[in-house]
Amino acid sequence: MPGARLPMRKLRDVLRLHASGLPSRQIGASLGIGQSTVVDYLARARRVGIGWPLPDELTDEALEARLFPPPLAIPGDQRPKPDWAAVHRELKRPGVTLQLIWEEHRAVHPGSYGYSRFCDLYQDWRKRLSPTSCRRRALPRCRRRALPRCRRRALPRCGRRTRPASGCPSTTLAPRSTSSTA
Repeated sequence: MPGARLPMRKLRDVLRLHASGLPSRQIGASLGIGQSTVVDYLARARRVGIGWPLPDELTDEALEARLFPPPLAIPGDQRPKPDWAAVHRELKRPGVTLQLIWEEHRAVHPGSYGYSRFCDLYQDWRKRLSPTSCRRRALPRCRRRALPRCRRRALPRCGRRTRPASGCPSTTLAPRSTSSTA
C-alpha cells in the first residue's frame, strides 16, 4: 500500500539535488526519504517533462496535479471481462498461474481490473461451478464406473495384470456362486 505523498517542498529539493548531479541514494539520505521514493519521483518528473529549474508560474498544486494525475474512472460494467471458462482451462496446464493469465489480460486490456479484483472475480465465478463437474474428471473412467464416489480415492489400484495389493477389493470379496437353485 503506498504511503502518504511527500510535501512538494521535498519534491522540489529532489529535483534540485538531482540536477546538481547527486546520486539517488545520497539525495534520499540528505532528505530523509527512501531511495526508491527518490527514483519514483524522478521517473514521474521525467515522464511529464519536468526538470530543474522549475518554471516560476508552477505552483505546488499544479506540480502535484501534473505528477500525480487522478486515475481513470472506468465504470465496472465497461471494463473488459475475461472468458472465465478459458481462464479455468488454462489454470489446469502446468506452470500456468492466475498472475500470468492476469498479466496477459492486462497487456491486451490496459483499463481492466487490478490483480486482486481479478482474483476475486475468478473465485466468485469458480464458486458457481458444479462441484461434481470438476471431480468427475479427476479419476480415470474405469475407476469412476466401478465404485461409489465416497470410496474411490481410498482404494488402492489393482487389476488383472497386476498383482493385487493388500486390502484390494478383488481379494477380499467372496466369489460369486455359479450354481443356480431351481
